[in-house]
Amino acid sequence: MPTVSKINILVVGSGGREHALVQKCLQSPMSDLVIAAPGNGGMASEVQCFDILVEDVAGIVALAQQHLIGLVVIGPEVPLSLGLVNALEKVGIPAYGPNRAGAQLESSKAFCKDFFARHNIPTAAYGTFTEIEPALDYLNENPAPIVVKASGLAAGKGVIMAQTQAEAIAAVHDMLEGDAFGTSGKEIVIEETLYGEEASIHVITSGQKFVCLPPSQDHKRAGEGDTGLNTGGMGAYAPASRITSQMQTEIEEQVIKPTLAGLKADGIDYRGTLYAGLMLTDKGVKVLEYNVRFGDPETQVLLPMLADDLVPVLLASAKGEDLPVNLQVHDGASIVIVLAAGGYPESYTKGEVIEIPKSLPAKSALVHAGTIRDEDGGIRTAGGRVLGVSGHAATLQEAASLAYSVCDQVHFKGKYLRRDIGHRELNRT
Repeated sequence: MPTVSKINILVVGSGGREHALVQKCLQSPMSDLVIAAPGNGGMASEVQCFDILVEDVAGIVALAQQHLIGLVVIGPEVPLSLGLVNALEKVGIPAYGPNRAGAQLESSKAFCKDFFARHNIPTAAYGTFTEIEPALDYLNENPAPIVVKASGLAAGKGVIMAQTQAEAIAAVHDMLEGDAFGTSGKEIVIEETLYGEEASIHVITSGQKFVCLPPSQDHKRAGEGDTGLNTGGMGAYAPASRITSQMQTEIEEQVIKPTLAGLKADGIDYRGTLYAGLMLTDKGVKVLEYNVRFGDPETQVLLPMLADDLVPVLLASAKGEDLPVNLQVHDGASIVIVLAAGGYPESYTKGEVIEIPKSLPAKSALVHAGTIRDEDGGIRTAGGRVLGVSGHAATLQEAASLAYSVCDQVHFKGKYLRRDIGHRELNRT
């Protein structure tokens, strides 16, 4: 057998997505050393973690140089928008993720919507605003129900689905005049409400070449039946059967390829993840938004489904090299259930002791998101989304039963979870 070239890998981030990436990197024959920054309580039991914030670009570059890192895998969007990839490339370290110019697709919803318009990407009708009066005039011409979004990064929460005109007007005032989302809300996007079912397509790209992961569906609302406030995500499953092979081809031809061609035309060398949030309407597929990194919690279902080694794919993307035509995936379905702190996505307590079962059933996994490890090795809550419990099985129903059985064995004060993750798919089957 040929010798596998081994590399040291740094995973940047502290959430469930990053823990899933750490676990996948550890499985790779290419991995010699895996470290994380800043990591969390779960990652700290598997790899060495370094207390460097994701915003600390210089600190992350120095850490990568110190440990002779051959690949930096960047989990969250903030360091991408700050130009971490650019800084790493300057010192010759390959990094998985788009550069600062490419990251604008997520860091500015206004930039993204204008990109859609410029390159004929199917999306909702919209307007962008930085002042109250033009925004209110737009609402008069386009009354609720309507969507009001903070243009900047808002951790998945800067979206108001206004059902009434009063809600829409209040959202405009809160963002542009108030401090609802800080500087992220000082430019807003108002767009038409699209009706249908949401789904996500994750693409790994190295410029014009790309390979797709299985379609997935996230559950953003805090309450069962998709009610309540938007969150970073309360659970996800894959594959999503609403994305048929015919629809997959349509998405690639009408969305992915024109997007990559548009980025090239705009002078952006885009490498990394392109995550398309889609609405499957009765008039065809429309793009709600782009993210420029793996989704959280979608990563926790997509990566366990991959039969292929992920590391060489990420490295090829980082270097702008050829990608495989497709990725081998395990048969069946995967699901992840988020265990959140009571009160999330609003105020919640931290520091609660977490009781975790000593062993897990086969084909189930537990990833840490908002956790911290005590000096004595105990785990406590440290965020709104605390843990993610995943299951893989022949059917989604079996995967859900497996994951929920593990959820019931995890205990911490205020634990909250949705009991209906995957409900649309389960109702179809």
